Amino acid sequence: MIYLDHAAATPISSRVFDAMKPYFSEDFFNPSAAYLPAKKVASDYEAAKRVIAHAIGAKYSDLVMTAGATEANNLAFNATDGKVLYLITEHDSVRKVAEQHGGAPINVDKNGRILLDDLKSKMTDEIMLISVALVNNELGTIQPLSEIAAYIREVRLDRLSRGIKQPLYLHSDASQALNLLNVNVARLGVDLLTLNAAKIYGPKAVGALYVSRDVKLSPLSVGGGQEMGLRSGTENVPGVIGFAKAVEETCKHLNGNRKKYAKFKQIILSELKDYELINKKHSLDSFVVLCYNGIDAERLVFLLEDKGVYVSTGAACAASKGEKSHVLAAIGLSDSEIAGSLRLTFGETNSEEQIHEAAKFINEAVETERSRHA
Repeated sequence: MIYLDHAAATPISSRVFDAMKPYFSEDFFNPSAAYLPAKKVASDYEAAKRVIAHAIGAKYSDLVMTAGATEANNLAFNATDGKVLYLITEHDSVRKVAEQHGGAPINVDKNGRILLDDLKSKMTDEIMLISVALVNNELGTIQPLSEIAAYIREVRLDRLSRGIKQPLYLHSDASQALNLLNVNVARLGVDLLTLNAAKIYGPKAVGALYVSRDVKLSPLSVGGGQEMGLRSGTENVPGVIGFAKAVEETCKHLNGNRKKYAKFKQIILSELKDYELINKKHSLDSFVVLCYNGIDAERLVFLLEDKGVYVSTGAACAASKGEKSHVLAAIGLSDSEIAGSLRLTFGETNSEEQIHEAAKFINEAVETERSRHA
């Protein structure tokens, strides 16, 4: 198998799995119980949260653990009962909740980078929250969050000078970022940040929301008051332990992975034929988005699967429903170009030999489809 869809899912690493195992069996206790074995589990849970928080320059008490990035994104929007702005290329878990708030989209350029002038033109005194993903899940585009945060600080000062006390928060979904970027909440200037274990070789359905102490959140659900009352329910101890181990492993191999994926990208782009590269600038090296105009990329996906090569046509949740990519439409691609687009995302399961093999199989699949059309 040559798996080139790591933006959709990563396999849980053996070290992460080993770290989680005891908490399914001998250390199964509810952290809220009063006896000593349960208190030990509670202590381990808190230690794991500290590891995750430390990795992004935050404190243990700044994190709310969730059942994945979608819940974290939804919870972030509970910081506002006012108007919101969101990047037009956001994942559906941001886009759809923003639309429920009557949110207006911020446009992007042909590489998927935010148009700051468009943000500024849409900023009004009623806006309470802006959501911009640090890395786009379909293009790998890295957004200039520190620039956006600097502009938001200017807006806050201007509002205060005019006696307007309406808060203004910056939220970012960093689900795709932790694997290759040094993520620091202070440097980015964010008030809310979403993290996702499933994209960094940790367990699925485990995420976190960083919440600045200036932000007032209301919970999505109520109950026993866990996670500072913002996410009631018995803590997912094995999941959070696994998340912390995945964060440790990711941070340890950050620089090595950057170099490895940059080489993979260079190899595959030099060996592929008859394509147009979509994400030319400001993109993570682990993402390669190709366009084969005039070809149905879904047919390429099936042809490649027969060869044991797994790629995608975009976000997994959209592709499974046969929907056109709103991300590719937002950067100006035609329907024909969108239909012919493939996303390749590298990861720890890949080797240099696999990349050479994948390039060969992709070229063969494209040639087969071109011949069929001819």
